[in-house]
Amino acid sequence: MQLSSPRFKSLAVTAGLTFWFVIITTIFTIFSFEYLLIFSSIVFVITQIFSLKISKALDIFAIFNTKIFLSILFIFVISIYGILFKLLRIDLLRLKIKKDSHWLDIEDTKIERIRKQY
Repeated sequence: MQLSSPRFKSLAVTAGLTFWFVIITTIFTIFSFEYLLIFSSIVFVITQIFSLKISKALDIFAIFNTKIFLSILFIFVISIYGILFKLLRIDLLRLKIKKDSHWLDIEDTKIERIRKQY
């Protein structure tokens, strides 16, 4: 972001603030597309007008927003995979064979059951 133009930084900050606006208003159940459009337009215009003067602040906010967003996304994706694998009883590490987990035993596969796929 440090090499980006101030106009692009303001666009990135507008997208980040719009994302957080959607999350916060959805949590409080006051989300509407009219509010979203008004908020995004105001933030976009203000950051575009003052983009040269607040370029450093836009850079800091964009980096902070990206780190927070990516860390939240990473935590939720890993958590969802863990929950799904636990519910589906999938043993990824294949530490031990259990009757209640899914296990593919290659040695028991008979040769007539193997088919070629093209």
